[in-house]
Amino acid sequence: MTKLPLRVARWSAGHPWRAIAGWFLFVALCLGVGMAVGGHAATSEDFRIGEAGRAESLAAAGGLEQRAVERVLITARPGGGPLDRHAAAAAALDVVHRMKALPEVDAVSAPVRSADRTAVRVDVTLKGPELDAENHLAPLRAETARVQAARPGLRIEQTGGTSIGKAVDGLRDRDLSKTELIALPITLVTMLLVFASVAMALMPLLLAVSSIVAAVGLSLLASHAFPDSGVGVNIILLIGMAVGVDYTLFYLKREREERARADGALSPRAVVELAAATSGRAVLVSGLAVMVSSATLYLADDVIFSSIATAAIVVTLVAVASSMTVLPALLAKLGARAERRRARRGDRPTRFAWTARTRRTASGGGPVTSALLRATGRHPVATLAAGVVAMLALAAPLLGLNLTDMGPETYPRSLPAMQAFDRLNRAFPELKATNRIVVRADAGRRDEVTAALRDLAARAESDPDMAGTARLRTSPDGRVSLLELAVPHYVSDKAALRSLETVRKRLLPDTVGRLPGVEAAVTGDVARYADYPEHQKRKLPLIIGALLAATFAMTVWAFRSVVLGLVGMLLNLLSAGASLGLLVLVFQGRWAEGPLAFHSTGSVGSRVPLLLFVILFGLSMDYQVFVISRIREAAARGVPARQAVLDGIGGSAGVVTSAAFVMVTVFASFVPLHIMEMKQMGFSLAAAVLLDAFVIRVVILPALMLLLGDAVWWPSRSMRRTQGGTHRTQDGTHRTQGGTRRTQGEAGTGRPPAKVG
Repeated sequence: MTKLPLRVARWSAGHPWRAIAGWFLFVALCLGVGMAVGGHAATSEDFRIGEAGRAESLAAAGGLEQRAVERVLITARPGGGPLDRHAAAAAALDVVHRMKALPEVDAVSAPVRSADRTAVRVDVTLKGPELDAENHLAPLRAETARVQAARPGLRIEQTGGTSIGKAVDGLRDRDLSKTELIALPITLVTMLLVFASVAMALMPLLLAVSSIVAAVGLSLLASHAFPDSGVGVNIILLIGMAVGVDYTLFYLKREREERARADGALSPRAVVELAAATSGRAVLVSGLAVMVSSATLYLADDVIFSSIATAAIVVTLVAVASSMTVLPALLAKLGARAERRRARRGDRPTRFAWTARTRRTASGGGPVTSALLRATGRHPVATLAAGVVAMLALAAPLLGLNLTDMGPETYPRSLPAMQAFDRLNRAFPELKATNRIVVRADAGRRDEVTAALRDLAARAESDPDMAGTARLRTSPDGRVSLLELAVPHYVSDKAALRSLETVRKRLLPDTVGRLPGVEAAVTGDVARYADYPEHQKRKLPLIIGALLAATFAMTVWAFRSVVLGLVGMLLNLLSAGASLGLLVLVFQGRWAEGPLAFHSTGSVGSRVPLLLFVILFGLSMDYQVFVISRIREAAARGVPARQAVLDGIGGSAGVVTSAAFVMVTVFASFVPLHIMEMKQMGFSLAAAVLLDAFVIRVVILPALMLLLGDAVWWPSRSMRRTQGGTHRTQDGTHRTQGGTRRTQGEAGTGRPPAKVG
């Protein structure tokens, strides 16, 4: 496995045009085959979670599953006086007539007038599963628009879960397009500053974009095994740009360093092979870490997280493949062109003194990083304590974390469907939410079950948290019964959650619960809202445990060090905790509403912490592997442990800083989005990357490694022997107990350093 990057790079550098053509053919095939086969979207059954999901399965067995309902609302025009009752009644009858004629419609209710006489509504139930309704929405909206055009004196609008979902999806797509317009130019400028070369700057973007395109095609194929919940492409864009640029950046910087070190003594192909033997291996290990971390999301037993895991694994795999195949070919071609240009000019290479100072300059270490490293080197205990205390202080608000599902009331009110939603709920507050009690029993006990449910409905009438409106239905075979109780509160209100608790813990046990041999469960809007976060809370410890185990195993496998495995776990926990604490501090309070343009719900989206842990654990391995690889290389050359730490981190600081800046740009571009959960996710990931790159990797990690000394490599005996029995000689070689050898490969051969440890 460790020799694979070198072997692939050697072939690609030796056959650059084949590798380049092969890569773009691969991208085209992935997209073409994916589009030809098509994707497989998740169905309603895939989204069922907890007791609410169990109740929905019972209802579906009796043909009583929840269906998509669109509501046409008729009100007076603003400033036009009170609603004309006769005109509204005529418009409502027109809506009923038109909707009944549509093949997509299953049922249309009689017009309903609001209690305050300010509105009339018509409920339209669509055919088919709830999630398929979006495909049949256009004809309904067209008929609503025709009724509105015929009656300009009224305001006639359509809303409902399907209309809102479609509007939110459209807004999300527009927002994501804006993030690309922000992220791509900033990434390009960053690459120009790092490389001072247009070709080198464009290369990371080209490979990242091509990897994203290929991953989109492959994700369509993968969705037939792991259904897509609709978030796959978003995750591919988010992760693909981050890791695609990261991996290419690591490789490019190392190739430049090796070229500067060789100073014309090695061929472009040999330089590429040297980069592959070092950064190529780091990219492979980092990519595997991201994929393993992402795979832990399958443990969530949730179709949304399954889609996220699949998308992250696919795009990371493609990004690693691009850095191992087409990137060495491109570098070999660019290097050969530079050599020809220099030969035509008649330039002669000058001797390049590869000192510690020039090494830091080529790597791009800045004054801030240098100052932090000097402070860490002089006072490791103090800087370690300060860094840990600061991170723990940032993590402290996590103790007040409040997880909720982000319901429709959190969506932007700039959407017409949401404006109609608000007007509908003001006129008909009983439509805000429902509790649905589903009971399954033998058909012969239908009357017994019906009596118990009517008793439950009668008791609910006196409950102040419910609207006193009930609807009872029974399946044609008499085996499944459904009681719907209206709740005049949004699902996030305490009163709505209290109503669910009343039904589940008191009303249901005291009525239907007294019947032996029946199966009952509660679903509905409130139950869905409450059960999902609880499901995530139960799964979170399992997934964090799997993440910690994966991080430990990957680090031990990469560096043969149990100590580094433990350090990696602790640092990842510290980084994730601090970023989550910041998320709670910003989004559960109201002080940041103005600068970040949001209205606080006093909570964090239930998916955000789990997503943050998984993505951060995977991406932080990029920095972990790259930085420690540099330290290990120095240690393997016989550099004393203290200097190896400072040189390794100082030498990689520029790359880590540049990569972090790109990642932060990508993630932070999600903060201006209108969808609350995406805004929170972007903020938390941007904060996590900043803390990980500039506090964990530059302050806490070097301080820990300085204090641990040679023990950091335990139980790798060869590394500790190298540290204990090697010293530098004046000619640049390293003398060991058994003789003298060079570790940078013999000049002109292109052979990588001998493996140590």
